[in-house]
Amino acid sequence: MRIGQLVTAVGVTGAMVMLSACSGSNAAEDGKTLTIVAWGGEDQKAHVRATAEAWAEENGITIKQDSPTDYAKLRAQVESGKVSWGAVEVEPNFAHTACDNGWAEKLDSSIDTSLLKDVEVTECAVPVLEYAFTIGYNTDTFAHDHPTTWAEFFDVEKFPGKRGFWKYATGAMFEAALLADGVKPEELYPLDIERAFEKLDTIKDQIVFYETGEQQQQLVSSGEAPLIQAWNGRIFSAAQAGQPVANEWNEHLVSYDQWIIPKGSAQAEVAQEWLAHYVKDLEGQAEYANATAYAPVSEGAMEFVDPEVAKELPTAPENAAKMSTVVDYAYWAEHYDEVSKRLSEWAAQ
Repeated sequence: MRIGQLVTAVGVTGAMVMLSACSGSNAAEDGKTLTIVAWGGEDQKAHVRATAEAWAEENGITIKQDSPTDYAKLRAQVESGKVSWGAVEVEPNFAHTACDNGWAEKLDSSIDTSLLKDVEVTECAVPVLEYAFTIGYNTDTFAHDHPTTWAEFFDVEKFPGKRGFWKYATGAMFEAALLADGVKPEELYPLDIERAFEKLDTIKDQIVFYETGEQQQQLVSSGEAPLIQAWNGRIFSAAQAGQPVANEWNEHLVSYDQWIIPKGSAQAEVAQEWLAHYVKDLEGQAEYANATAYAPVSEGAMEFVDPEVAKELPTAPENAAKMSTVVDYAYWAEHYDEVSKRLSEWAAQ
């Protein structure tokens, strides 16, 4: 997921932002530099502060940042043999593709993946954070009753109003449509895309697409689309700002981003060391969660999350019990291009 879009933040350019983690700055001369690449904005800065800066200072490493993540640029760096990035935040479907095509390094055995959920780990990637696609709703419009299932989300007679969806193939729109049409969560994959489009056709005239987190918030907060398939952190931050919105956690879909190391990076060794630290850094992950309302990925980190924030995370026990499924990004790695083309054509009709 493009996490730079997830919090209220000022976007940053792709220019390099250098944060020296060492007072003497001999680290760069020694080659101990790690360039962390993510989606940008205040979110990325908060993430680096929480999980990298203290570790870098302790180990004599200079941290640099670049943004946003760019898949074409990553591939070009690898294929030219001129890799300037160390650890890169990517969507899991790309992580699968990068690993399969030899664009990403294999994980070192020093990284303790036993702390992580198996479904969120591959031989080339570990998770960055966890989030949920929820039913977000306007609490003024639906003050007394709101949809609690995807079937009700699609019921425009009982719950009138526009519906907002992320205009992105891996944005869980198809999964939601199939759940609404009666497909059991454990039988979702491989997705029946034809059936999903047929279900989406039933409310097509009520669909409003968003492309950024800001648009998502504006749609549901204003009531223009009082129901929206939401990123849980966006709804939480809007509610914290006093907007009339809330998350419905029933039948939510879990998603996540991953870290990969570009193949051939001169920083690969230090990147492996940082990822080994990252998965063990429970307090750092919790600090980031407190700032963004996106969940830590390592078992035990929830102990350090503010209780008020924890209630709005997919890893909270009461929310986790309501999960429908985790998005299958191995499926999406195989089918992303064809479904994206079909979605663009359908939306334009």
